Amino acid sequence: MAIERSSSPEKFFTDDEKSHIVKAIQEAEKKTSGEIRIHMEEKAGEDIYKRAIRIFEKIGMTRTVNRNGVLIYLATGSRQFVILGDKGINEVVSQNFWEDVVRLMTDFFKSGKFCEGVCEGIRLIGEKLKDHFPYQTDDINELSDDISISEK
Repeated sequence: MAIERSSSPEKFFTDDEKSHIVKAIQEAEKKTSGEIRIHMEEKAGEDIYKRAIRIFEKIGMTRTVNRNGVLIYLATGSRQFVILGDKGINEVVSQNFWEDVVRLMTDFFKSGKFCEGVCEGIRLIGEKLKDHFPYQTDDINELSDDISISEK
């Protein structure tokens, strides 16, 4: 049975789903020194890619030592999303590096499985990053694993 989704980012995921997403981030970050974050807004208010770049900078994604942060930006009202990697990632991967993650998430989203899509996307990001940015024994969690939401 599909869950009726609110367009409000605060209510888009249930508390249980939010916990699953945070856990998926924590598990993925055990494989890589990369940092993964989820940010949600109801509407981008401009080109979604440009908005994702602004949010990327605003929430401190560029402050990692290796510039290896990844943002999954969700515009819940328009049901759009963008995956952005920081400079350190983009310097070592192909231009289409995120295409399989986007495809995987889109397949889940089309069937209304938003939490599963985000969690599987996070898992795949962790797998992909571990080759270029393996987990280090002295790794520090540089960015919050919590889901961030823009204030209205």
